[in-house]
Amino acid sequence: MDEVEYDVTKARQKTTKVGSFRINPDGTQERRKTPLAHSEVFLTDLLDQVCERMNHYQLEEDSVTREKKFKRFAPRKGDRMYKEFKKFHFYSDAYRPLKFACEAIIEEHEDEIFSLIAQEAHDLADKLCSEKAVH
Repeated sequence: MDEVEYDVTKARQKTTKVGSFRINPDGTQERRKTPLAHSEVFLTDLLDQVCERMNHYQLEEDSVTREKKFKRFAPRKGDRMYKEFKKFHFYSDAYRPLKFACEAIIEEHEDEIFSLIAQEAHDLADKLCSEKAVH
């Protein structure tokens, strides 16, 4: 959900034209600008591709609590180190369970994710989990 929220936050600053491709009798088209983050095409593409980025995470264990969690290690596109980072190729099967879990969550909760984004919610992971706990 951190990856989804990152992309949605960037997309909120942009707009896109949406509307019908039909041409009216007077030769005009009904098109309007809408925030990119509200575009169904943008959101569908995002959810289709986001799990591919799970290889940017590694499993870490807290030395005190022994709690294990996945943490992003890769710089994001636009970060100063990104160009150098892309020169290296990392291969590991360690992220595969995370990718599988990501795909399962997206598939099962796609409508709720769309709804939270439409409400311009922040902390998507917390909100998604708390809403599922209530239902």
